[in-house]
Amino acid sequence: MQDVQVMVTLFAIVVLGYALRRFGLMGGDFDKRLSTLIIDVSCPLLILSSVMGDKLPDSRFILPLLCVGFVTYSLLTIAAFTLPKLISNDSLEQGMIGFCVMFGNVGFIGYPIVASIFGPQAIFYAALLNMPNTFFIFTVGVMLVKGERSIRDFKLKMLASPMMVAAYVAAVIVALGIHVPHVIGQPVSMVGNITVPGSLLVIGSSLARISMRKMLAHGKVYIATALRLVAVPVGLYVFFKACGVDELVNDINTTVVAMPVAAFGTMFCMKYERDSRLMTEMTFMSTVFSVLTIPLIRVLIKLL
Repeated sequence: MQDVQVMVTLFAIVVLGYALRRFGLMGGDFDKRLSTLIIDVSCPLLILSSVMGDKLPDSRFILPLLCVGFVTYSLLTIAAFTLPKLISNDSLEQGMIGFCVMFGNVGFIGYPIVASIFGPQAIFYAALLNMPNTFFIFTVGVMLVKGERSIRDFKLKMLASPMMVAAYVAAVIVALGIHVPHVIGQPVSMVGNITVPGSLLVIGSSLARISMRKMLAHGKVYIATALRLVAVPVGLYVFFKACGVDELVNDINTTVVAMPVAAFGTMFCMKYERDSRLMTEMTFMSTVFSVLTIPLIRVLIKLL
């Protein structure tokens, strides 16, 4: 029940962003600047804050979580470059749908959901799973949004993005067992916390320029949403269970993967000047349905 309350709360912020755009307080250049601020500043700090608590993760789970994370996104990369071809013939739409299939809203929604289900300590494990997510979203994810359909288009400078640098530093903190002083961790956490409301406001603002009638009639959005919220998490849970992965690790990974479409998709569209309508529609629809599917996925995996 608590995870449903979290989803409803976050969705309310999306509605607020929608209203602010209607009243002329958001939109245009403001949304683009806010998106860049979140991508390059607040979200990197959110990653760092996730490893700056009083307790560090149980060292027994660090390597399994990182391995499961990299295998997860390696499999999703294959899915992102193949499944969209069955849904659309347009190469740009294929990239958008591929992003939807591959990336869930781990950093913005995944953390509070994981904490509500597994307890506050589990957010550190989610952060470890999010490190591979960070690598793939700023490499494969950017290529999908920009319509670059080959891994050969990968550029080394992507590995030096603010998000990746934050992931490297977080990995070092965890590996060396460094306890960051509160005087440093608190401001990092405060600025990082801008990420969640900021990203959801941008999504809501983007929705204000889309016809709800057209959105609800868009079959591709429903198919992509079903893949993201149901097929992907269930498929990965069954795969890792068959591989003998630790039950706790598999449960946390499944919960993380079951999140709605990552808010970065919409912000990447704005940053790289791509039409964000389809991405925003998929983000909106998956966020709405995730209020129901996340609790249902939790029940389903207990039965498998």
